[in-house]
Amino acid sequence: MELSVSILNSQDRKEMVKLLNKTNITYIHVDVMDGIFVSQKTFNIKEIRTISQVSDKKLDVHLMVENPLLYIENIKDLTNIEYITIHLEINKDIKEILTKVKSYGFKTGISIKPNTNLELLLPYLEYIDLLLVMTVEPGLGGQPFILSSPNRLKEIKKLIQNYNIKLEVDGGINNHTIKEVELADIAVVGSYITSSNNPIDKINSLLV
Repeated sequence: MELSVSILNSQDRKEMVKLLNKTNITYIHVDVMDGIFVSQKTFNIKEIRTISQVSDKKLDVHLMVENPLLYIENIKDLTNIEYITIHLEINKDIKEILTKVKSYGFKTGISIKPNTNLELLLPYLEYIDLLLVMTVEPGLGGQPFILSSPNRLKEIKKLIQNYNIKLEVDGGINNHTIKEVELADIAVVGSYITSSNNPIDKINSLLV
């Protein structure tokens, strides 16, 4: 399983990225929030660009925003972005946004909240490279893992079995809960690593 480290709750995001550059994680996870889709507001365009400049790792950009195109148009020139993920629950033309993301050379992702009906994903599976499953409610770091998530992952794995889609999980992942999400290809881990006095030890505990 690959690790995508969320720097949302880092004391100093730039310094955390520099530290993570020296580890064997795969991605830096950038949690972008607009204060509308979720109540919190984080990572404006300038901050995303700053992180891009200091990161040797590919970026995994999670847009928890009501209008993703506002952000996508302003980061489309960044060459170290791997995935741009939007939320299924926004009131926008999902297919149009995914097509735009793909046209800029990025891999496309859709994220779903813990209670979102899985059938709503069906029209979009052929257009995405990544499915990001939230194992907490989006919008706030440090929440506990939702215990029903492993069963949901089994359902989702069946749903995407005929597609070339990576399965990513995000929320409450630590050295215990990571065992509950073994079906995933990528685990997003935040506070467990970035709030630690020894982030490298925490990373190693997840990659065993």
